[in-house]
Amino acid sequence: MGAQGGTGCPREATSQHAPGSRRGVQTSESPAAAVPDNPLVAVDHYENFPVASVLCPPRIRPAVAAIYHFARCADDIADEGDASAEQRLADLKAYGEDLSAVFRGSGASTRWGGIFGALAEARQQHDLPLQPLMDLLEAFGRDVYSPRYETREDLLGYCRLSANPVGRLLLHLYGLNDAYAKHQSDCVCSALQLINFWQDCSVDLPRSRVYLPEADARKHGLDLSAPATLKDSASSQALLAELCNWARGLMLQGAGLALTLPGRAGWELRLVVQGGLRILDRIAALQFRTLRQRPTLGLIDAGPLAWRALRMRRDAVLMP
Repeated sequence: MGAQGGTGCPREATSQHAPGSRRGVQTSESPAAAVPDNPLVAVDHYENFPVASVLCPPRIRPAVAAIYHFARCADDIADEGDASAEQRLADLKAYGEDLSAVFRGSGASTRWGGIFGALAEARQQHDLPLQPLMDLLEAFGRDVYSPRYETREDLLGYCRLSANPVGRLLLHLYGLNDAYAKHQSDCVCSALQLINFWQDCSVDLPRSRVYLPEADARKHGLDLSAPATLKDSASSQALLAELCNWARGLMLQGAGLALTLPGRAGWELRLVVQGGLRILDRIAALQFRTLRQRPTLGLIDAGPLAWRALRMRRDAVLMP
């Protein structure tokens, strides 16, 4: 249950950051590490995260902002700067130790600026669960080595750590903890993550970041052993068409959650869902040539997204 930014929910598609634009590792020496006073944060580069927008209920905006900054800083530790893989993992370990300290009620170090102070307040006010935050750190640790994924289920296993925790944290803030709402949230967050993967092929593959399932690629005669050399072709287009249909199906499985969330939260999730679906439409309009071009959303999409969100009905999405 996130907004795609570059989707989550954690890689996103509705806030549309430019992949590869992530900033350097944020430490206490980095001004970006400080949590801004204004909780209406603009999601600039952490993926799979819902925007703390005017649609977000005011009572939870500071908590949403605190979780976002926690995840964004961890994302930068794993992905930015010139540190070795070993140093990144050591820093993530230290970051996780500070997280554990916050949840024990003891003070975190000052290494990460205001990140953990804001998170401690959110934990105290909303009784945040620890495990989803730990899952995010595990996902970032995996990113250090840019692993490959053999099957779709393997890729979904990554989404369970990198995207789904964001939705579950938001459900907690909204006071929704039933099993089916969690399932729907997981579907939306995983779909947003996958949509961003298919959106970002032209950016990820030259950096040897491969999120295409190896088994699906082989089925279409594609060799992913040298991803930077992979070119747009009829085979890659057919592969991405299948993967986009998969992501669309997942999104529709969870879309009904937007119709059950009350007030502003429901409207924000409607826009998140429609943003992800519109990115899929853009990919299809490019004939699935995202190895060549990255589709984005802009101001011109605001009207159609609002109209689609308004027209969402319980009988227009897959329900149990």
